[in-house]
Amino acid sequence: MIKQNKGKAILSSVMTLLPMVFGLIVWNQLPDPMPMHWGVSGEVDGYAGRAWVVFGLPLVLLALQWLCLLVTAHDPKNKHQTAKAQGLIWWIVPYVSLFVNVLVYTTALGHTINGVTWGALFMGLLFAVIGNYMPKCKQNYTLGIKISWTLNDEGNWNATHRFAGKIWVAGGLVMLLCALLPTTAAVIALLVLLFVLVLLPFLYSYRYYKTH
Repeated sequence: MIKQNKGKAILSSVMTLLPMVFGLIVWNQLPDPMPMHWGVSGEVDGYAGRAWVVFGLPLVLLALQWLCLLVTAHDPKNKHQTAKAQGLIWWIVPYVSLFVNVLVYTTALGHTINGVTWGALFMGLLFAVIGNYMPKCKQNYTLGIKISWTLNDEGNWNATHRFAGKIWVAGGLVMLLCALLPTTAAVIALLVLLFVLVLLPFLYSYRYYKTH
C-alpha cells in the first residue's frame, strides 16, 4: 500500500510536520511554556515547553501516522480495501495535526478561543466524514468496527457499517450544533453523544448476530 502511494506518504507526512515550520517562523513571538490543553470550562488549563510543542508534538503525530500506515499495510484483509476507506488512514492524522496546532498557536499568539467550542466543531466534522466512509469499508482487522460478530460474518460487517455510517453522520451534525451551546452544556452533550455513537453499532451488530 505504501510503495504504491509514495506521493501520498510524502504529502501526508509534510502536512503533519507543517506546524513545525510555522513554529520556527514565529519562534521569537511564542511564549514559553505554551498552552497545550483546554479544560471543560473551555479555557487553557495545561502548558508545555515551547520546544516540545513546536518539535515534539508534530513528530509524535508523524510517528502515529506511520504506525497506522504500517499496521494497515500489513493487514492481509486490507489488500483489496477500497481507496476511500484507505483515505481515512492517509489523511486523518495530518488534519488532526493542523487543527490542534492552529488552536495551540492561535492561543499562544495572544488570541482567546474556547477550546470546547472548537473541539465540538472538529469532532462533528470528524464523525460526519468517518460516517460517510464507514459503509465503503470492507471487512478487515484494522479499520472499522472490529468485534467478533462483524469479523466472523461479512453480512454482519456490512450491515453494521451501513448503520454506523448513518448514525455517525447524524451524530456529527449534532456535535456541530453543540458548538452553539454554553460550554458546560456542550461538554455534557458531547460526552453523551460519544457514548451513544460508540454503543449503538455494538448493539446493532449483536442484534444482527442474534437474528441471523
